[in-house]
Amino acid sequence: MQAINSGEKLEQVKSEIAKQVVGQQALIDRLLLAMLCDGHVLLEGVPGIAKTLTINCLAKAVDAQFSRIQFTPDLLPGDLTGTLVYDPRNHTFTPEKGPVFTNLLLADEINRAPAKVQSALLEAMQEKQVTLGKETYDLPSPFLVLATQNPIEQEGTYALPEAQVDRFMFKLKVDYPTTDEELLIMQRMATTREQENTQAVLTLDGLIQMRGALESTFLDEKIERYIIRLVDCTRHPAKYGLDVERYLRFGASPRASIYLSLAARGNAMMRGRDYTVPQDVKDVAHDVLRHRLAISYRAEAESITSDDLLDQMLSNVPTVES
Repeated sequence: MQAINSGEKLEQVKSEIAKQVVGQQALIDRLLLAMLCDGHVLLEGVPGIAKTLTINCLAKAVDAQFSRIQFTPDLLPGDLTGTLVYDPRNHTFTPEKGPVFTNLLLADEINRAPAKVQSALLEAMQEKQVTLGKETYDLPSPFLVLATQNPIEQEGTYALPEAQVDRFMFKLKVDYPTTDEELLIMQRMATTREQENTQAVLTLDGLIQMRGALESTFLDEKIERYIIRLVDCTRHPAKYGLDVERYLRFGASPRASIYLSLAARGNAMMRGRDYTVPQDVKDVAHDVLRHRLAISYRAEAESITSDDLLDQMLSNVPTVES
């Protein structure tokens, strides 16, 4: 599939989602980019701003299998991955696969699940496989975890392990709609009429072909070195003239470099180019890096966020080596 056809197909997907979702263009763009790059997404936002609806519409638009799991403190690993069921007639165990065996897995309020469930999901996210008993089963391809968490309510929640947070390609902050968008939402949704269904306009095979086009998107070594400098700045900010080390506990892992490279190429492809520019890296930097910077208690006390630190880093790190 040629790049121009990829762009047309992606626009069709966006138009189909827009039949039910008002606004949230940045969120839709990033979800499509994550699908192109085969990366998991963590969505953070208050309830009621169409996070779940957007993901559901995306699954329908690309004709993908979709499962939704509401994470709760009493959830068990088997509720997610499945379990072995004993057959007394044959004295054997047969696998009963859980909802994780899907293309798009919506993990709603992921920070409400305890550590055992998180560890089971971690294997699925990283290895794209699930172990039931002594057997290992591959997950369908593609497999993406799209997880949501509420940033306000912390009672009865479990902080996600750093190792798991690092496996999310993007962390997206989903904000309230504008007043004009909210007026349209109210006019469209405050009714008892059945809403228009989202139609499939892209197949999974088509998505795989688009990923092939992504691989051929050119990334110059100068931009690769810019990515490395940007990630290095999160670990050693003083090298780049920034006095912010007291606000950081640790910086981004090598996964950040990998995901920045992938996301920059995907961003270029979605804009109709077969080559990347430094602005592509800057466009995706916050979403790739914000959850990989561990800020200190001092930063929290002074109301400094990882996005604030990233703004300074993007301003100070040169795009071209001097």
